[in-house]
Amino acid sequence: MSDPERLHRIKYLIQQRKCVPIEVFLDELEISKATFKRDLEYLRSRSKAEIEYDRFLGGYRFKEGSDINKIEMPGLWFSEKEATALVLMQHLLSSLDQGGLIGPHIEPLTVIIDGILGQSETSAKELRKRIKVIGMGSRKNSIENFSEIGAALLKRNRLDIAYYSKGKDEDTTREISPQRLIYYRENWYLDAYCHLRNDLRSFAIDGIRDAVLTNKKAQELSEKECHEHFAESYGIFSGKATQRAKLRFTPEHSRWVAGEHWHGQQVGSFDKNGYYTLEFDFDQDPELIRDIMKHGSGVEVIGPASLKSKVKAELAKALSSY
Repeated sequence: MSDPERLHRIKYLIQQRKCVPIEVFLDELEISKATFKRDLEYLRSRSKAEIEYDRFLGGYRFKEGSDINKIEMPGLWFSEKEATALVLMQHLLSSLDQGGLIGPHIEPLTVIIDGILGQSETSAKELRKRIKVIGMGSRKNSIENFSEIGAALLKRNRLDIAYYSKGKDEDTTREISPQRLIYYRENWYLDAYCHLRNDLRSFAIDGIRDAVLTNKKAQELSEKECHEHFAESYGIFSGKATQRAKLRFTPEHSRWVAGEHWHGQQVGSFDKNGYYTLEFDFDQDPELIRDIMKHGSGVEVIGPASLKSKVKAELAKALSSY
């Protein structure tokens, strides 16, 4: 870690945690006490950071009432256009993260960006007021588990997890090798090799009740293996495709569906009457059935027969409720 990176990291840790014991700095930055003291003196004398030691809390914090935006940090320069792009990115990311997982971690970035744009005509706060992101269907997640998962992905170590499956209403304990984190339909999922099932699985983050990082090295799978396992199926479900769906949308619904992404290998075409036919391979169908049901009378399942029967049965059950 370079000197400028280390200085930014010290400032970031205090911004994020408010008061930080010296042991945390030494452990996270992997430096000696002498190096930390030297960095601290630089921040106080050269960067004008009003950092003080709080004996009552047992850690370093910014002096009450000090202006963090006036701290002159080395090696981080953005033009106004670049800073504006950062504002948009940060705000969109925060707005999409309805579960509140990454918000606390990027909050210090907000302060830095506001400081950069503070004196310009285009303020960060004004930009944020002009952007609205509406998240629907997001579920509450645990920040602690999210942090453990992030550490496992970076260190390439295994996780021991307690997992609750909503579909099966079942609790299990598993050892997994995390491969990648997915943000899908307003929620987070973890693609991982499950050592209990000896296969790749997708775990909903909100279903992970507890996560413990182990010292065991994760079983590495290639990007090609992950892609082949997850890309052929429909939505978040995994598995090699075994069936091919064929859907026919009315002209009215076609105007929307033709521009939508349903599957990575989908094929679509219009007929002379404006009907739109969409075809793609799939394995499991629960998510597909829900998406078909959303279109009501605007879609007809042409095939396969098993999918057509399931949708017909769901429509009959829905009608019986009325």
